[in-house]
Amino acid sequence: MVGEFRKYFVFLLFPLFSAVGCGTKQHTTSSAAKNIEEKYAHLLGVSAKNISNRKLYSFIDEWYGTPYKYGGKTKKGIDCSGFISILFKEVFGKEVIGSSTSMYHQCSTISKEKLREGDLVFFKIDSKEVSHVGIYLRNNKFVHASTKAGVVINDLKEEYYRKYFWGGGQP
Repeated sequence: MVGEFRKYFVFLLFPLFSAVGCGTKQHTTSSAAKNIEEKYAHLLGVSAKNISNRKLYSFIDEWYGTPYKYGGKTKKGIDCSGFISILFKEVFGKEVIGSSTSMYHQCSTISKEKLREGDLVFFKIDSKEVSHVGIYLRNNKFVHASTKAGVVINDLKEEYYRKYFWGGGQP
């Protein structure tokens, strides 16, 4: 009799625990999305309501801090063009391939003043050709794989990036 009571007790309570579990998971997912919005709003100096492309910022969050590795294309190490290629494919469903110079030639050129989230930003760092690429976010901020810090967000107004900025582009 006690064994049968346990069976029925578990049978009756299982749906209740399952529903609670699902509700908690949904809350966690919603909470995580809100945290992404708040985190990147703070980093970009904008309101959280301006962070609308959750897929983009979740991708950045997954890769943030990945070390730089020339020719790398994994979370163990990645270079600037590898990061852009993977981001564009996974977030925007577009293929942008090759070196930063090659990517520059695949784009329609746009001025710094007309940059929008998802546009590419190019730099000529001690080179006659484009040698670095990132993705514009908002408020003069861009994400890229830097040789010193790995995947990171910087500001186009920083002296270093102002000095080497070459132009913007839309693939």
